[in-house]
Amino acid sequence: MTRSKGYQEDLIKALEDPLEAQEYLNATLEDKDLEVFLLALRDVAQARSSSIKQLAEVTKLNRENLYRMLSDKGNPELKSLNAILDALGFRLTVELIK
Repeated sequence: MTRSKGYQEDLIKALEDPLEAQEYLNATLEDKDLEVFLLALRDVAQARSSSIKQLAEVTKLNRENLYRMLSDKGNPELKSLNAILDALGFRLTVELIK
């Protein structure tokens, strides 16, 4: 029996593309579940930075705290979230709901 390949490897590869990562993050924000967004942000961080250690150095955030912030139970402050997004090449925006 052939083992099926996990999706995570393909997802991380796809998220190396900045436009794909942008759409992925925006789609999770539409879900309105912070846990889903933080897990997606962790995926994007894994795809777009060489390591969490490197991301921690760029953002000037503690590595252990960064892992916690990007967990499904994380609750990063806006300042930290902006630092992470900026290091990954993204920013938060506000949109008018019609």
